[in-house]
Amino acid sequence: MPAPAPEGTFREGLDAEIAMQELPELLALVRTNGPSKLAQEAAGLSKLPPDERRQVLNAYRQADDADDARPHAFFARVLFQPLAEHLAAIPAASLEGFSGMVCPVCGGKPLVAVLRPEGDGGKRFLVCWFCTTEWEFRRILCPFCGEEDHAKLPRYAAEGIAAVRVEACETCHSYLKSIDLTVDGHAVPLVDEVATASLDLWAMENGFQKIRRNVMGF
Repeated sequence: MPAPAPEGTFREGLDAEIAMQELPELLALVRTNGPSKLAQEAAGLSKLPPDERRQVLNAYRQADDADDARPHAFFARVLFQPLAEHLAAIPAASLEGFSGMVCPVCGGKPLVAVLRPEGDGGKRFLVCWFCTTEWEFRRILCPFCGEEDHAKLPRYAAEGIAAVRVEACETCHSYLKSIDLTVDGHAVPLVDEVATASLDLWAMENGFQKIRRNVMGF
């Protein structure tokens, strides 16, 4: 399989005008039902003229993923991610044999790992933060620096959250969470990743940095 396209190249294929059309409805929804801080951001973005709103969306589309903390990034990400998923929809068979550390479709970093049942155990997959493409990845391997020493790749779990773990690397001090479908077949990886923010707080307090933050900034 060819090397993944850079994130910037993939994002150029996303139509900002479609996002612009959906933005007012999203802002209204967040102003009414969102947390106070997010509702305030939605109100502020609503007051901007159309050209400035378009600039906000395009700035996010063109920025690298380290820039996700910029103002209004939440809204841009919510709007562009479904478009990215649609653009990235490709047959799973075409991903066979790919095992890189970034998404084979858009070059994005992994947001979460998933263990899917296979035989008597589980097979590990990574899920792209941007287009949600899923690809197979070795279980004993850091998806950030490539460390493969089992002793340097600890896994941490919390009582009461059996299906979700922190997978850390003591070499690069990065981590991501893993959703184990062999433990809970009803878990929804992207939802459970966001819902277990307490594990993110624990990991950060212990000196680990997440490979890629989720839509809520954790």
